[in-house]
Amino acid sequence: MSKPKKQKLTLVSLILMIFTSVFGFTNIPRAFYLMGYASILWYILAAVTFFLPFAFMLSEYGAAFKSRKGGIYSWMAESFNPKFAFIGTFMWYASYIIWMVNVGSGIWIPLSNAIFGVDKTQQWTPFGLSGVQTLGILAIFWISLITFVSSKGLDSIKKVTSIGGSAVALINVVLFLGGLTILLLNGEMAQPLSLSALVTSPNTSYTTMIQVFGFLVFAIFAYGGLEVVGGLVDETENAEKTFPKGVAISAVVIAIGYAVGIFMMGAFTNWNFAFTQFSDAEVTLGNVAYIAMNNMGYQLGLALNLSNATAVTMGVWVSRYMGLSMFLALSGAFFTLIFSPLKQLIEGTPKEVWPKFLTKTKEDLPINAMKVQAAIVIAIIALVSFGGSGAKYFFEVLVSMTNVSMTIPYMFLSIAFIGFKKKKEIAKPFEIYKTQSIANVAVVVVTFVVGFANVFTILQPALNGDVTGTIYSILGPVIFGIVAVVMYNRYEKKRVQVVQVIEPEVAKEKIPTTHVTEKQNELKNSASLEE
Repeated sequence: MSKPKKQKLTLVSLILMIFTSVFGFTNIPRAFYLMGYASILWYILAAVTFFLPFAFMLSEYGAAFKSRKGGIYSWMAESFNPKFAFIGTFMWYASYIIWMVNVGSGIWIPLSNAIFGVDKTQQWTPFGLSGVQTLGILAIFWISLITFVSSKGLDSIKKVTSIGGSAVALINVVLFLGGLTILLLNGEMAQPLSLSALVTSPNTSYTTMIQVFGFLVFAIFAYGGLEVVGGLVDETENAEKTFPKGVAISAVVIAIGYAVGIFMMGAFTNWNFAFTQFSDAEVTLGNVAYIAMNNMGYQLGLALNLSNATAVTMGVWVSRYMGLSMFLALSGAFFTLIFSPLKQLIEGTPKEVWPKFLTKTKEDLPINAMKVQAAIVIAIIALVSFGGSGAKYFFEVLVSMTNVSMTIPYMFLSIAFIGFKKKKEIAKPFEIYKTQSIANVAVVVVTFVVGFANVFTILQPALNGDVTGTIYSILGPVIFGIVAVVMYNRYEKKRVQVVQVIEPEVAKEKIPTTHVTEKQNELKNSASLEE
C-alpha cells in the first residue's frame, strides 16, 4: 500500500498560518495607549519596510537550508561566517532570556485579572515589600518551578495550556464585535477621530520626534514570529507563485488587522478617561490590555442602557476571561521556551564551543544548561525588580528590553543575506530577490529600519534624563554579545591547538589521506573543552 502524499499548504492556509504566528492581540491596546490612532501609520510603515522584505529573506533561507538541523545558525554560518552566525544566534537566544524576565514578572497580571477581574498586583505588598518587588519574587518562584517541572520531562502540561491559544484568538473577535456594537449603539467614537489624531499621540510621553521614532521598534516587534515563515516554503503548494503572494497578502491582512483593531479601540476608549480615571491600578504596559478590555465591557453595558453596576460587572468578566486565557497561553509558551531555544542553540552550534558541563542531557533536555539559564534569568529579575522603581517604569523597562533583544537578531539575519545571495554554491530552489542589487537594497532597508528603531528606543530614556532606562535597555544585548564573542574566541583558540596537534600526528603516523578525517575527529574528541 503506497504512503499517502502529504497535503501541501494552499494560499488560504498559508495566510492563516502566518497570521496566527505573527498577529498579537496585546500589540493593539499597547499601540493605542502609546500613540493612539497615530500608531496605525507606524504599523503600516513597519509592514512595508520590515515585514515584507524580511519575510521574503526568511523564505529564501528556509527553502535553501530546509534539511539543516542548526536552524538560523546554519543559515548564517554557510551564508556569511561561523563566528558572525554564533554571535547572531546567541543574541537570538538572549532575546528569550529577556522574554522570560518580562513574562515571568508580567504573568501575574493576567492571573490577577482572572481571579479578581482587575489588576491588583500593585497592591500586593507583603512583609513591607513594594508591588514591583513582590512581582520580582513571584517571577523568581515561577522560573524555578517551570525549570524544575520541565527538567523532569513533564512537558505534557503544554497540552492543557494550549487551550489558552484558542481563547486568546477569540479575544480578537470580542474586540472587533464589541467595538463595532458600541460604535453602532453610540453613533460616535469615544476617542475623537481627526486628521491630527492620525499623526499626533494623545500620550504626552510620545510627542517629540525622538519619542515617536522610538515607537517604531514596537511596530516592528508587532510583526515578530516571522521565524515560522522560513520553514513553510517546502510545505506550500506551487511555492514559486503561491508563497510570495501568501506573504504579501499576509502582510496586508495583518497590517489592516492592526489598523482596524486600533480604530476599534477608539470606538470604546476615550484615552483620557480609560488611562487616567477608569482604573484604580496605575496603567502600565503590562496591564494596559486588561484595563482596555475591562473598559470595553463597561462601555458595552452603558451602550446597552444597563445600570452602572451591571456595566461594571460586564467589564470585570471580560477582564477575567482575558486574564484566564492569557495566563494559560503564556504558561504554555513558557513550558516550550524554557528549553526549546536553549536546546536549538546548543545542538545547532559547534559542540566544542560549549563547556562539557552544559552539553549534558537528561530526557533529551540540556538539564545543566537549563539550571544555568534559570540562574541568569533570576539574577536579571532581581536586578530590575529591586532596582527601586515604580510599576509603570518597571514594565516600560522590561518591554523595552524585550523589544530591543528580540529585534537585534533580525539585523544579523538580514546582513548575512548578502552573503547568501552572493554564494552561487548554495542551491536556491526558491528565489524572490532575482538579482544581487535588489537583495542588497532589501538588506539595507531592513537593517536600517531595525537599527534606527533600536537606537532611538535605547537613547530615548537617556535623552529624557533617565540614563538607567537606557542602560537596562542595552544591558542584555551587550552582555550576551560579549559572552558570545568570548566563547567563540575560546573555541577558535582550541581549534588552532587541535590543528597543531593533528598535523604532526598525521605526519608521524603516516596516515593515509582517506583516514585523516577519522584521526582529526579522534584528536578533536580528546581535546574537547572540559569544564
